[in-house]
Amino acid sequence: MPAMWRALFFVIAFWAAPARADLAYVLNSADATISVVDTATRAEIRRIPVLREVHHLVVTPDGRSLVVGDSGGNELIFLDPESGAVQRRERISNPYHLEYSPDGRYLVVASLRRDQVDIYEAASLTLLQRFRQPDKPSHVAFSPDSRWAFVTLQGSGQVAAVDLEARQTAWVQDVGPEPAGIIWHRGRLIVGLMGREDFVALDPTTREVRPAFRVGRGAHTIFPAPNGRTLYATSRVESRIAEVDAETLEVRRIFEIAGGPDCIAFDSEGRLYATLRWTGRLLVLDTATGEHAQIRVGRSPHGVFVMPRRPGLDAAFAFQSPGAQSGTRPMGAPPPRGLAALQGTGPAVTVTPVRVEAGSPTSRLRAPWR
Repeated sequence: MPAMWRALFFVIAFWAAPARADLAYVLNSADATISVVDTATRAEIRRIPVLREVHHLVVTPDGRSLVVGDSGGNELIFLDPESGAVQRRERISNPYHLEYSPDGRYLVVASLRRDQVDIYEAASLTLLQRFRQPDKPSHVAFSPDSRWAFVTLQGSGQVAAVDLEARQTAWVQDVGPEPAGIIWHRGRLIVGLMGREDFVALDPTTREVRPAFRVGRGAHTIFPAPNGRTLYATSRVESRIAEVDAETLEVRRIFEIAGGPDCIAFDSEGRLYATLRWTGRLLVLDTATGEHAQIRVGRSPHGVFVMPRRPGLDAAFAFQSPGAQSGTRPMGAPPPRGLAALQGTGPAVTVTPVRVEAGSPTSRLRAPWR
């Protein structure tokens, strides 16, 4: 082939090649693997082996690493979020749920199996303090000023407030049976109660506990959408995802999702990704239209993160926007950047309360649900 034609062929092939797609990372708790999913083709492209049992993940404050907690293997796995390449592994005690404080100084780890909460210096992973917190420390949230870490205690039905400056437990408050997911939301803590059907609101100053909203049996975790207008809460037993107004805490819609939805992430176009624990799949849901797809991954998928990689997108929102990491970042008013900028200034979705049957090809509208 003449040199001119070879050059022309190369140019055509280059421009015809598909742009880099976003990657979704899914932690398969029962398979000891991490699925890497191409979001454009909606196909799993490879699996990363781990030691034993992965559950949750978080991005480092500098955005250079995706940190996966292998709770059964007592290890942290640092991945390059752009490629999925393993950067390094660190030995650490039972990292079930893990979060960096908003100021980036601390890494707080809840150890469900060992009944402990550990505070590490984020940069060096030096253990600064270990708290015995019976029973079953589960999920972690922070106050916006990074002074307080709040930990749900599944076994005792409580939330513990840890003073990160004094490095001591300040108080423990009863909230209801089997508390799991927790976020700081506009001055309150929103907590899911797996032993009931509802989420409650806890005032961290007065420690008053009030009902927030109902989603269904096995109320589990809650994640703020990056546009700041909406919360999405999961029910693992009733198998639902509730769309909740971030200002009023009213349930707008219920998505009926077979398979036990658990953790949630969002891509750069506002689509919702949820792990389905009981069916080994990753749900992709357009919350505006109800259109959906499911991607087969490993057994008992738990944590999920979506890394934006397409040209022209500001990937920073994946690290900075509330809810884009694992749902516990503080959220105030809608942020000026991120999805709000990408999607324009119009309303995100209709607020008409409906049920969307995401398990069937056609969505059906039903009467409002409460």
